[in-house]
Amino acid sequence: MSAEEVVREFGVEGSVKISPLGSGHIHRTYKVEAARQFVLQRVNKTIFTQPDVIASNNRLAFQYLKQHHPDFIFPQALPDLNGNDLFYDDEGFPWRLYPLIENTFTIDEVSTEQEAYEAAKGFAALSKNLYGIDTQLLKPTLDRFHDLSWRYKQFENALQKASPETIQMAKAEIEQAQSFQPLVSEYTQLIKEGVLQLRVMHNDTKVNNILFDSISRKAVCAIDLDTLMPGYFIYDLGDMVRTFVSPVTEEEKDISKIEFRKNIYNALVQGYLSQMGDVLTEQEMKFIPFAGKMMTYIMGLRFLADYLRGNTYYHITYPEQNRVRAKNQFHLLSLIEKNV
Repeated sequence: MSAEEVVREFGVEGSVKISPLGSGHIHRTYKVEAARQFVLQRVNKTIFTQPDVIASNNRLAFQYLKQHHPDFIFPQALPDLNGNDLFYDDEGFPWRLYPLIENTFTIDEVSTEQEAYEAAKGFAALSKNLYGIDTQLLKPTLDRFHDLSWRYKQFENALQKASPETIQMAKAEIEQAQSFQPLVSEYTQLIKEGVLQLRVMHNDTKVNNILFDSISRKAVCAIDLDTLMPGYFIYDLGDMVRTFVSPVTEEEKDISKIEFRKNIYNALVQGYLSQMGDVLTEQEMKFIPFAGKMMTYIMGLRFLADYLRGNTYYHITYPEQNRVRAKNQFHLLSLIEKNV
């Protein structure tokens, strides 16, 4: 089914122009130019096996915000001709349509303190304004997504089943992964003792999931709300630390280019606390430094486990890519440990 046929199912009439949009790797996203402008997206049903849960979570959040914070911008899918948030095509793929938020832009990497501050403020504002919603109403869209103890078990299982040749190739990265294992114990203890409160989190806080205003360059709203679900503040704050503080991405092969930019770290923490500072408990505030360590470790473990399994999850363009990604993340983790 073509993208143009799909937009008709949402009641878009007249001439339309449809073109690819954004740099995401999970879904297929298009800009729709008609009498109004829209964003059309085909959801990846392989990764998100329960797209109706995504739609339900987003609808509940939208309704709560409309009642309690009516001026807060929250992208909500438009209904199709049958009143559904998702339209399923003849191949079983779910599609959704959003109004285009005009005069906004996204960035793929953080270059300035202002960008770090504004992006962190934007993600934090989402959680702050949803504070008060019954978290039991929202369901996980990806089970145990940021559960460090489970991710470590996945790594151990992958290691047990890996071939001797693969283990030998990844010997250094395996040793690094094992050396950071105390972080798993710390995470498990935090959850067991109830130190962290369960709140609604974005759970995928890369900077390209924030829309910035084209003129003021301030954060307008968070987008890509597939992982909007209950979680802990360390998930959102930690992934910002992981993806903001280094001038290079997890794809960088030359680890000498990986840095910890203290000014960017300070800016993002300040931006986050400008919204969540009054929401977090005193106990939670003590674990701000833990957030970046935990989330960077998770990604290192996930990349390494995928390499040991034979690269079955993450898309790769060369055989050693997941091992390189893991090495990159473990090096960044060591820098975070030294600097926070």
